[in-house]
Amino acid sequence: MSSFDDYLPAIIAAAEAEARAEGSVTVEAHHLLLAIARDGSPALAAARLDHAAVRAALDDEFARSLAAAGVRVDGGIPGATPLPVGSPQLGATAKAALERGFSQAQRKRDCRPGHVLLGVLLTPVGTVPRALEFAGVDRAGLAEDVRREIAGGGDDR
Repeated sequence: MSSFDDYLPAIIAAAEAEARAEGSVTVEAHHLLLAIARDGSPALAAARLDHAAVRAALDDEFARSLAAAGVRVDGGIPGATPLPVGSPQLGATAKAALERGFSQAQRKRDCRPGHVLLGVLLTPVGTVPRALEFAGVDRAGLAEDVRREIAGGGDDR
């Protein structure tokens, strides 16, 4: 069993915790990004994207999306309503991010933690790209950093 075999279920469990904290019934790509940021990633650290910075970017994106729909959130975003029961399930954007990331590896056994982050960063539209753009992050450059990290054998947890 590779270290990735331990990493993937752990990062998905952490993303479930992020989704649960938001009161979401699904784990989406932005929950994976939050989980990766909390776990620590050399590429995210180099881009100064720790968990708090990612959370702030996502909150800003959420407020801007609500504003675009004509909803003002004075005094901050309200707290989440807890899930009634059960665990959040993988949502469409998380599944797509994982598939995108895994497709970047030559073989399944070549998957590394960076492939999960790469799949999230390559999300073409939606919450993650908007949040990173609002935060001033060069998403393409960050994805290239992750590719170099993977190719160089970095972040081999």
